Amino acid sequence: MCGIFGVIPSKNWSNQNNLLKTIISNLFLLSSSRGKDASGIAVLTDTEIRINKLPFSPKVLINSSEYQNLLNTQKIKAVFGHARMETNGSFSEDCNNQPVVNNNIITIHNGIIVNDEHLWNINEDLRRNFQVDTEILNSLFSKYLQHGYTILNSTRKIFKQIEGAASIGNMFSEYPYILLATNTGSMYYLSDLEGSFFIFASEKYFLSRILDKYFGNYEVNIYQVSPQSGLIINYESLEIIKFNLLSIKSDNFPIEKVGTRSKRILINGKLFKKNINLKVIPKRVVLSRSASEVHKLILKEYQRNTDFIMKLKRCGRCLLPETMPFITYDQKGVCNYCKSYKKKSLLGIEKLNIDLQSIRKIKDRPNCIVAFSGGRDSSYSLHYIKEVLQLNPLAFSYDWGMLTDLGRRNQSRMTSRLGVEHILVSADIQKKRKYIHQNVLAWLKKPHLGTIPLFMAGDKQYFYFANKVKQENQIDKVIMGENYYEKTIFKNGFAGIKQTKTGFMAYDVPSIYKLKMLFFYAGQFLNNPSYLNGSLVDSTSAFLSYFMIPHDYINLFDYIKWNEEEVNSVLDIYNWERATDTDTTWRIGDGTAAFYNFIYFTVAGFTELDTFLSNQIREGDISREIALEKLTRYNFPRLNSIEWYCQTIDIDFEESIRKIITIPKLYNHLL
Repeated sequence: MCGIFGVIPSKNWSNQNNLLKTIISNLFLLSSSRGKDASGIAVLTDTEIRINKLPFSPKVLINSSEYQNLLNTQKIKAVFGHARMETNGSFSEDCNNQPVVNNNIITIHNGIIVNDEHLWNINEDLRRNFQVDTEILNSLFSKYLQHGYTILNSTRKIFKQIEGAASIGNMFSEYPYILLATNTGSMYYLSDLEGSFFIFASEKYFLSRILDKYFGNYEVNIYQVSPQSGLIINYESLEIIKFNLLSIKSDNFPIEKVGTRSKRILINGKLFKKNINLKVIPKRVVLSRSASEVHKLILKEYQRNTDFIMKLKRCGRCLLPETMPFITYDQKGVCNYCKSYKKKSLLGIEKLNIDLQSIRKIKDRPNCIVAFSGGRDSSYSLHYIKEVLQLNPLAFSYDWGMLTDLGRRNQSRMTSRLGVEHILVSADIQKKRKYIHQNVLAWLKKPHLGTIPLFMAGDKQYFYFANKVKQENQIDKVIMGENYYEKTIFKNGFAGIKQTKTGFMAYDVPSIYKLKMLFFYAGQFLNNPSYLNGSLVDSTSAFLSYFMIPHDYINLFDYIKWNEEEVNSVLDIYNWERATDTDTTWRIGDGTAAFYNFIYFTVAGFTELDTFLSNQIREGDISREIALEKLTRYNFPRLNSIEWYCQTIDIDFEESIRKIITIPKLYNHLL
């Protein structure tokens, strides 16, 4: 999830301090593509480990005087860096940011430990101090070292217990070693034949940039730390010991201490003392009375509207109501969408193997990119591509700030169990959330169902970054898991765009319709100048990325049939996490969906779940009766998710809901 890196210079680099500082700063900026919420650096010397971390992007940290002072330290033995994307623990509290320090161990971690709560519970002798999941790694390392385990065997023991993605780097105040380990392969390093330096980073591309810029005339190679493996590096001699995390062989690797006294640790200029003045995390979050009252308000509105929504005229074959844009019914009560629908014609597994034949020859590196949101279909796709097709995928995600912790945990589960490297490109999440804040407030001033997609505009650069990652890693094929049931053409329909090619994705419209869409939004912006805010450039970029970039990807479900029961049963193998506030598994990791579906249901009387189930009916995968029963459950408002959304984009929960429920309904004739 985050970006980690490190540099170990040899004694020969004693006169290369400027080069060292330049390389570290460049690695920081490159790593910031994986996280911009917080940043931290650890500098190890003969006598101490000095750490500086800030709740700001690496760019801010690099420009700070504290950072410059750290890198001006003489006789640097090793440097760690971390660019954080916030997951467990608020980045506003430095104790949750990385490097994480506890029990004289300094850790940087890329990934999410999804069973950290369980590990704390079964290790009652350990005391938790932070919210960040990485702390459990520190505490377990300390415990096992104190019980006589070696560094290597401690590492193996920990990785057998943890669930979720973990690519870690450890410094020890008592031992002259750097430990690197990964269960996904999201770690690369470069070193010359003479052993004059050692540099590691989360992505191969970062190191290739450093290699081209600073070591073009040297014989230097980039190596991957393979999934389920690691390295122990002596920072005095740069001797490297490689190991397998899954091995059961006993380890005779000696533990050498740095001396009679451990190195002292300073964090942001203050001496670190074990477990002193640390904030104990709260055990339970209690719903505030005001939030509870808003939940009641939402439920009251839902119950009131449902009585009328169920009276809407609906297609006799599918579920689409009369409020669906451009809908008409024939004399038998069948809608035009059903009459023009063509069942999905699959290309078949043989055709898929033919189309993938060229990349099967690539054995020594990832041979395809899998678009991986952590959602239901992309998780299944990653499984299918790795386990069934036996390809070597690289998982790619774009996090724009509305991926929930549940979605991130599922990403972590899948990549760790499959041993798949995961490249996550992180937007400037705080800025993205500010843009959503501005657009939602603008929308609430003059609501229009056609402009709701502006709430999700920030995720559309996904396609731009997918192509960028493809080029950076020199990979030819990008595979997606776009489910052909997920066609929400009503979103364009409310903007006055009639999508005639039913069954295609929202971006698959003729150029004339794209032009009409631009005119529609231009008119809305003129009618509501609140849209002319800081998000305008970002929204324009999103439009270009979504509608103008060629989508020349392989879609897995163009070849094989999507089967909901099979998808869910496979995900259960990976302990894939379900949402607690809905029965459906669709879009539960998308923090925006609960909010906009509440609006669509309240105002139009249907949601994207109506269109999804209707497509399942048309394909013959489900009866109308079963679909209608599911719809009643699926459209129930996701109270906690709606509240999370309002809190995350910093809009008033109660005020927003009260505004939404006053919007004129498309089914007013029934009220």
